[in-house]
Amino acid sequence: MLYFLYSLHDKVSALNLFRYITFRAAMAALTSFLICLIIGPMVIRKLRAMKVGEKINKGDSAKLDDLHRSKHNTPTMGGVLILAALVFSNLLWGDLTNKFLWVALLSTVWLGITGFCDDYLKQVKKKAKGLSALAKLDSQIILGLILGMILMFWFNGSLRLDIPFLKNVSINLDGFFIIFVILVISGSSNAVNLTDGLDGLAVGIVVMVSVAFAVLCYVTGNVKLAEYLLIPHISGSGELTVFCASLLGAGLGFLWFNCHPAEVFMGDVGSLALGGAIGTVALLIKKELLLIIVGGIFVVEALSVILQVFSFKVFKKRIFKIAPIHHHFQFLNWHENKVIVRFWIIAGILALLTIITLKIR
Repeated sequence: MLYFLYSLHDKVSALNLFRYITFRAAMAALTSFLICLIIGPMVIRKLRAMKVGEKINKGDSAKLDDLHRSKHNTPTMGGVLILAALVFSNLLWGDLTNKFLWVALLSTVWLGITGFCDDYLKQVKKKAKGLSALAKLDSQIILGLILGMILMFWFNGSLRLDIPFLKNVSINLDGFFIIFVILVISGSSNAVNLTDGLDGLAVGIVVMVSVAFAVLCYVTGNVKLAEYLLIPHISGSGELTVFCASLLGAGLGFLWFNCHPAEVFMGDVGSLALGGAIGTVALLIKKELLLIIVGGIFVVEALSVILQVFSFKVFKKRIFKIAPIHHHFQFLNWHENKVIVRFWIIAGILALLTIITLKIR
């Protein structure tokens, strides 16, 4: 919205600042952070008044219920705060003529609405299961189909999968491209959803992923930097730096209230949206395989569940004491805060490694 002020820079030279992605990205991060900080207490009070609270006695594990007893009735669905801050900040500081920005927002809001429906059914309508797993998967598949079509026809995007660490090496996905897009969207959104089980764990990792992707978006959209680093240049994708910065600020703002002991949880409205946002950015800048590195914690969390289910169904044995893996460490008598901070440390290292890959070709 404020980007148009650049057109007036010949009259007021200071308005030239609005031309720069770096300036608008920094302001977007600050704006989304302050929005969360200012309206966060009001949102938490409203959720508490509506009796929208986390239910701990789920019957999956008596030991896990005991470990999390203090979280009972903590307000949830706080992801609406993240979405509000993210969307408003992008509308304020983003270039609203940029199609990359709109596609990223579409994907994030779409999955946010899916998560909201799930949370609403569980928390307000008191339907324990919420949306069925099939309904959520259908939503992710439909979004993947739409994104795949957009990338193929509106963006005239490449159907090739770039391989990290190697220059000018890629795989032609051809007819499998849309299936690949669906896998990325459903995989990333579900992985973040599975990680969201401890205070601040998922959103703290998202913050670090956002920093790494902000760097990747900036260099991918800058023709000189892309040429220097021997990575494909995608014209217009630099505007996603503003999107990632907004995600960073909203994540930090939410973490203010979500850190241990949490005052609010994000719920599916937040976790599905954040995962979808990350996956969409990776698709838009053709850095899909780097998701495995930068989102390494999310990958391990998802794999721990898959392996646990497979092992139990086939061999009647459990690999982990419980899955996802963050609860496994709790069962090893690690304090919750120790699990969270150590996972954050690993996520930070993985984010740095992801940025370093830009120089390894």
